Amino acid sequence: MQLLRRTVRSVATFAVLLLLLYVKAHTFALTTGQAVDDSASYSTLNETSSAESLKRVVRQVDPTKEEITTVKADVEVEELGTCSEGLVLPLWMPQRKISIGDRAIRGFVYFMLMVYLFVGVSIISDRFMASIEAITSIERDVVVRGPKGEKQTMRVRIWNETVANLTLMALGSSAPEILLSVIEIYAKNFESGDLGPGTIVGSAAYNLFVIIALCMVLIPKGEKRRIKHLRVFIVTAVLSIFAYIWLWAILSLISPGIIEVWEGVVTLLMFPATVLWAYIAERRLLLYKYMDKNYRMNQRGTVVAGEHDSVEMGADDPKQTSKQFLQMSKSAHAYDEARMEYIQLLSELRQKYPDADLEHLEMMAQEQMINRGNKSRAFYRVQATRKLIGSGNLMRKIQERAHEDLSSVKAQIQTYNDDDDDVPTRIYFEPGHYTVMENCGEFEVRVVRRGDISGYSHVYFETYDGTASAGSDYVGKSGILNFPPGVDEQRFKIEIIDDDIFEEDECFYIRLFNPSENVSLYVPHTATIMILDDDHAGIFAFGDALHEVNESVGAYVLPVMRYSGARGTVIVPYWSEDETAISGRHYHGVRGELIFENNVTEQFITVPIIEESTYEKDVKFKVNIGEPVLAPENHTGDHTHDELLEKIRLVEKKPAEDLTDLERILLMSKPRNGELTTTYIRIRESTEFKSTVDKLVARANVSSVLGTSSWKEQFKDALTVVPADEHEFDAEEEVGEEVPKCMDYISHFICLFWKVLFAFVPPTDICGGYVTFVISIFVIGVLTAVIGDAATYFGCVLNIKDSVTAICFVALGTSIPDTFASIIAAKQDQTADNCIGNVTGSNAVNVFLGIGLAWSIASIYHAVNGSTFNVEPGTIGFAVTLFCGEAVIAIGVMMIRRSTKSIRAELGGPTISKWMNASILLLLWVIYLIVSTLEAYDIIMV
Repeated sequence: MQLLRRTVRSVATFAVLLLLLYVKAHTFALTTGQAVDDSASYSTLNETSSAESLKRVVRQVDPTKEEITTVKADVEVEELGTCSEGLVLPLWMPQRKISIGDRAIRGFVYFMLMVYLFVGVSIISDRFMASIEAITSIERDVVVRGPKGEKQTMRVRIWNETVANLTLMALGSSAPEILLSVIEIYAKNFESGDLGPGTIVGSAAYNLFVIIALCMVLIPKGEKRRIKHLRVFIVTAVLSIFAYIWLWAILSLISPGIIEVWEGVVTLLMFPATVLWAYIAERRLLLYKYMDKNYRMNQRGTVVAGEHDSVEMGADDPKQTSKQFLQMSKSAHAYDEARMEYIQLLSELRQKYPDADLEHLEMMAQEQMINRGNKSRAFYRVQATRKLIGSGNLMRKIQERAHEDLSSVKAQIQTYNDDDDDVPTRIYFEPGHYTVMENCGEFEVRVVRRGDISGYSHVYFETYDGTASAGSDYVGKSGILNFPPGVDEQRFKIEIIDDDIFEEDECFYIRLFNPSENVSLYVPHTATIMILDDDHAGIFAFGDALHEVNESVGAYVLPVMRYSGARGTVIVPYWSEDETAISGRHYHGVRGELIFENNVTEQFITVPIIEESTYEKDVKFKVNIGEPVLAPENHTGDHTHDELLEKIRLVEKKPAEDLTDLERILLMSKPRNGELTTTYIRIRESTEFKSTVDKLVARANVSSVLGTSSWKEQFKDALTVVPADEHEFDAEEEVGEEVPKCMDYISHFICLFWKVLFAFVPPTDICGGYVTFVISIFVIGVLTAVIGDAATYFGCVLNIKDSVTAICFVALGTSIPDTFASIIAAKQDQTADNCIGNVTGSNAVNVFLGIGLAWSIASIYHAVNGSTFNVEPGTIGFAVTLFCGEAVIAIGVMMIRRSTKSIRAELGGPTISKWMNASILLLLWVIYLIVSTLEAYDIIMV
C-alpha cells in the first residue's frame, strides 16, 4: 500500500511538472512578444471546446518558408484564458486582465475542487456498488438432484457472474467516465467535446498499463495469480482493442469528421453484443462447447471443471467420475463444495481449539467462510474506498456478520423446535402406551391439549377390549374431559383387576372422540394399555431392532423391556459390539448387568455417543443382552421372600430326565429372553448441526457485508472513525479495540461532509437495492457535471486543452479507487480475474456504452434538426491509435508471462521478471501521456 501511495504521488508530481513546464514556456513566449496570433489561436482552440464557441482555427505549415501561420475563419479572437459558462458551476469572475499569479491560484483552487469532488464520487460510488451487489445477489430456490438421485432444495443466484461483471459492475466502476461523456454532449448543445472521450481513452490507458503493473509487482513474494476464466478474458481483451479500432474507423475512415446516426447506434449496440459473446464463451455455448474440457480434483477433493489444466483425478474411475460430475447440477456442485469446506474448516478448528465450545467454533468457521467466499468487483471497490476515507477495513464487518448469522440461525432453529401457539388446538394422549402390572390396582392416564389453549375445549373418552376383557381384567370406563381456558392437560384413572391365575400379557385400549368445535384429535388419539401378569418372572427383550440417534444426543438411553410377568429379581447381562461405528471414536463401549427388581418392567442401558460435528454421518453398532437369571439369595437388592421362586431354584438343580410334568410347567415361569436380544444403534449427524450448517452456508455471502439495513446504521457509519487494518484478516483471532491513527482522523474529517450527505441515500435493503441504485446514479451524474465544469475551468485558466486535462487529470481521478480495489483483489483473491479481466471488460464497455450512448444521442439530435454531428478526428483519433498499439503490446506481455514455464501466471512470479514486465507497462503509459500531450499542442504533427 505504501508503494502504491508513492507511485500515485510520483504520477501526480510528473503531471504537475509537465503542467509547470508548459506554463513557463508559454509565459516566455508571451513576454517576448512572439506569435501574437499563436496566443489568440491557443485561446481560440481552447474555446472550441465550449458550447457557445463556433470558432475554427487551422494551423498550417508552409514548407517553403519553414514558418507557421494561422488561418482564422471569420471569428473574433478573444483574450487569452477567457472561459465560457459551464453547465452547473458558475464562472469565477472577472475573466479579463488576469495576472499569472491569479491564474495559478485559480488553477490550484479548481484542481483541489476536482480532487474533493472525486472523493465525493468515490463515496457515493461506494453506495452505488453496494446496491449493484445487492441486485446481482438476488437468489431463488431451485431443486436439484444429488449424486445418489436424491432431491435437494437450495438457493442460487439469478445473475450470471460474467453478465453481472460486464453490465452493472462495469457501469458501477465506470459510471463517472460514462456520465461525463453524456453530460458533456448535453452541456455543449449536442456538439462534440474532448473531455468525455479523452477521459474514457485516458482511463483505459491508465487501467491497462498502470493498474496491471501495480498488481503485478504488489503480489506477495513467492505467490502468483492466474486468470481463471481465460475465454472471457480473451473475448473482452479482443473487444477492448476492437472498440478503439472501431472508434478510429468511424472518426477517420468511414465518414471522416462526421458521426452518422448508424455509426453511433452500432457503437452502442456493441455493448449488449459484448455481454452476449462473453456469456456464450463462459457458458461454453455454440462453438465453445466443442472445446476440450478437462477435470481436476481440487484441494477439497471435489471434481471441478478446469481450463487447459492436466487431469488430476483422484477417483478410481476418472471417466465414471467425470460422467457423474456432468450429470450433477452446477448449482448443486457449488453448494456442496461450500458445505464441505465449512465442515472441513470446523474439523480443523476443533483440532486446533479442542477446549472451545461448538458455538464458538461455528462462529469462527462462518467468519472464514465469508472471508474465503467469492468476492465481486463491487466488494473490492467498496473496501478500497472505505479504507481511503477513514471508514475502516470492510473485512472487520465479517466478524460482526458471523455473530449475527449464528445467533439468527440458532434462534430460527429454536423457534422451529418450540410449540407454535398459532396452530389449531389439538388433543391427544401423552404417552400413547402404558404398561402396568396386574397387581397395580389402578393407574393414571394423561391427555394433553396443545396449540391455542386460550378457549374452552372438551373431548369424550371410552375404553374398549383387546385381549383383556372389561370386568375380568380391568374396569371399563367412559366420560368427558373438560379443558378450561389456560389448562393444557387432564388426567383420569383406570382400575386393574388382579387374580392368581398364570396367563399371558393382555391389553385393552382407550380412545378419544367427539372433540369440541375448532379442536382436532392428534396422534396418538388411542392409548394402548398392556397388563403384565405378576405370576411369571418375565421375558426380556429390546423393544425395537434399530434405534436411530443424533450424534449430539450425548448419551443415548436404550430401554430393555420385561413382559409376560415381573415376579422376582432378575439379572440381565449386556454388552456392545462394533460394526461400522468404532468404540472410542463414535461411541464409548459399554458392558454390565441390568437388575430388574420385583415388579420392575423396564430398565435402561446408557450408551455415551461421541459428537464429531460431522455433516453426513451414518455408522452403527449393536448392543446385546445375555440370558437372564434369577438373582441369588445373597444378592443385594430390595426383593422379598417368594415361595414360588424358591421352588423354581430347587427344580433347576434336578436333572431334566427326573422332572415331573408339574415341575416342567413350573420351570416355564422362570425368566427367559424374547426374540430381540440384539439391537442396532445407528448414529446419524445432528439434525440441528446439519440445519445450522445449511443455513450458515446459505448466509456465507460476502455481498451481504456491503449493504445496509437502516438509516441509523448509515449515519452511525458516517460519523464513526474506524481504524484501517493493515494486517491480513484472520478469522481465528478476535479483533480487539484499536485506536484510530492520526491519518484515520484526517481522512474522516476531510470526507465527513460527503459521508453525512450520502447517509441520506436509502439503505440497500429497501426494494432489493433498486432505490439506492437509482438515487446513487443520479447523484453521481450531478457530481460528474460539476467535475466536468471544474476540469474545463482548470484547463481554461492555465491554458491547457481539454484533451490533455482529460488524459492527465480527470482519467487519473476517476481511476484511483479502481487502482486500490484491484490491488486488494490481487492480494486476496486466488485468481487474477477481478484485477485483470475486469480491466479489459471495462475498457470495452466504456467505449460502447460511454461514447456510443453520447454520440448516438448527439447524432440523432442533429439528424432530427437537419444538421450533422461533427467530431474533429485530431487528438482523439491520435490517442485512440496510440492506445491500440500499446494495448496489443501490454496484452502480449501478459500472454507471454502465462505461457512461460518459469512464471505460468499473469501476476506475481519471480521478482526480476515481474518488475521488468511491470516497468514495460509503466513505460507504455508514460509514452502515451507524453506523446498524446505533444500531439495535442502540435509539437508532433500527424
